[in-house]
Amino acid sequence: MDIIDAHNHIWPEKVACKARNYLEKIFNYKMMALPVADNLLAYMDKAGISKSVISSVASHTEQVIPINNWLFSLKEERFVLFASMHPFLEGFKEELKRIKDNASGIKLQPEFQNFYVDDERAFALYEELEKFRIPVLFHCGAELSSTGEIRSSPERIIKILEKFSELKVIGAHMGGFLIWKEVLEKLAGKNLYFDTSDSIRVMKRELLDKLFNKHTFDKIVYGSDFPFGNPEKEVDFIKSLNISEENKRKILSFNIKSLLNIS
Repeated sequence: MDIIDAHNHIWPEKVACKARNYLEKIFNYKMMALPVADNLLAYMDKAGISKSVISSVASHTEQVIPINNWLFSLKEERFVLFASMHPFLEGFKEELKRIKDNASGIKLQPEFQNFYVDDERAFALYEELEKFRIPVLFHCGAELSSTGEIRSSPERIIKILEKFSELKVIGAHMGGFLIWKEVLEKLAGKNLYFDTSDSIRVMKRELLDKLFNKHTFDKIVYGSDFPFGNPEKEVDFIKSLNISEENKRKILSFNIKSLLNIS
């Protein structure tokens, strides 16, 4: 069975140790391994993963271009690139042209980037993403490092979906980390994809089944969130689910292939 992991993070080797130490401290969570390309490839091999989406986040506007320069320099054919972007970057249209030529999507992280997903100042970016048909992966739901305020709540995501009906959206963490009951009530069934990262192995099975039924297997993609999640354990869990083999294939590869138009 072909497997594509839709949610991963790595850093350049020269800053990977610093990134790991900082993130482990603020999350109070131990990474699987040093977040560099070779370690991710090793975990992919263990899990039988053919391709992995690499997502990069710029906490500040001045980081966008340097991060993307590094990301675009990666020549590993098993990596699918989701570039860095900041909602308040001046000249973002020029950078989107580079992204269109070099990557398959972008990642936005409202907590680290200090914005609300429905902030009207970000609408110009969403409009261009919609026009260029560039998918966006949003961190959705709570954040372990935050004060508890949720900048990407289902209500806020719905506002984006309603205003930008052709925008291709992936809501990480089954649409809302730690707020899955609210996701089930308000966001499930809407026009976006959910990725499974940090979620399906810890959710109550009854709630997971309800989300599967309401959102449908056509809109769910597998993601491990390496180096925070273990790709092999996440794959094994999906394979163990009491669902059809067809639906397992949809989650593990077919849906993300269709969304990103990759083989």
